[in-house]
Amino acid sequence: MAITAALVKELRERTGAGMMECKKALVETDGDINVAIENMRKSGQAKAAKKAGRIAAEGVIVLSFNTDSSQASMVEVNCETDFVGKDDNFTSFAGAVADRVLAGGADDVPALMELSLHEGEDTTVNQAREALISKLGENMNVRRFARFEANGGKLISYRHGVRIGVVLELEGGDDELGKDLAMHIAATNPVCLSEEEMPQDLLDKEREIVTAQAKESGKPDNIIEKMVDGRMRKFLAENTLLGQAFVKDPDTTVAKLLKSRDAKLAQYKRFEVGEGIEKKQENFAEEVMAQAKM
Repeated sequence: MAITAALVKELRERTGAGMMECKKALVETDGDINVAIENMRKSGQAKAAKKAGRIAAEGVIVLSFNTDSSQASMVEVNCETDFVGKDDNFTSFAGAVADRVLAGGADDVPALMELSLHEGEDTTVNQAREALISKLGENMNVRRFARFEANGGKLISYRHGVRIGVVLELEGGDDELGKDLAMHIAATNPVCLSEEEMPQDLLDKEREIVTAQAKESGKPDNIIEKMVDGRMRKFLAENTLLGQAFVKDPDTTVAKLLKSRDAKLAQYKRFEVGEGIEKKQENFAEEVMAQAKM
């Protein structure tokens, strides 16, 4: 069968692969486009498997909202280099994944990867990922996602570049307050909302550290106990959102700010690209902090 330019073009549109790769696949299948697609997917899986062990710590945080902002999704999609992180094919894939999460149907990443990337199409998220790995030559992962649904409040978001994303639900207040709080969360990265939500293992570890530090002072046990209690109060204030000093007005806490505006923060989530897997350290929090104070 003759391999026409139109057939090559159709295969390119359906797979996103290069022209020469499409032509070769069609020649090998004597123009059977469906078999060619199947073979290219298998080839993409093989290439993806070879690259699976390579660290993917760059990438993007992508947000998606429904029309009335009552539902939202936030996704981290990783690649190996900042260069590919800016590629239109990669960012388009990440945006489609965020839309897929928003549509629902998956409770975790493995389940998400088996869903169709676009409604009404056969290609799964994982198949699209493997095809993109084959095309761009880097390992890529959908690392995590979160889905939000407003329950009496309003969902508000902030994204610092493509590397930090925040979604929160604010009850009361206004959009300006919500944006300020989202920027604050992006800058300070609180561990949790309130003291009651602080993980006990984290508290125990911190108490152990500050107790050892206090004992080095050589002071009596009753003084050491007071020193430890004081340092633990400071730790809780600095690491709980409600206890933190508001970045735009350090003289007031976030809790006091919310009270003064008759508002309540119902939920929030913060994602930063490569948290825990960074190959190099860049202080994006300081960058956001500087912008938040403007």
